[in-house]
Amino acid sequence: MNKLINYFKESYNTSKIAFYCELVEFSLVGGASAILTFTVLDPATKLFIPMFFVGSILGMISTFYRKAAFATLLTGWFVAMNFIALIKLFG
Repeated sequence: MNKLINYFKESYNTSKIAFYCELVEFSLVGGASAILTFTVLDPATKLFIPMFFVGSILGMISTFYRKAAFATLLTGWFVAMNFIALIKLFG
């Protein structure tokens, strides 16, 4: 249990900005995936697409601060794809 607590403490101490971005990102992306899972036959796109978009932006910020190059590229891809989905959905 101490290793897990220390893991989160180290993550927090390494970058507070990244830590809080990841915390909110986890909540948004986790919630969005749950909404998608439970509404898959009649998807609630107006709920989960914006959640994925904001979560992806926060993921890109946190990976940038953590200097995780390829994770930043991957989350950047998610930002772009979710932005296109937002435009198609609300445009």
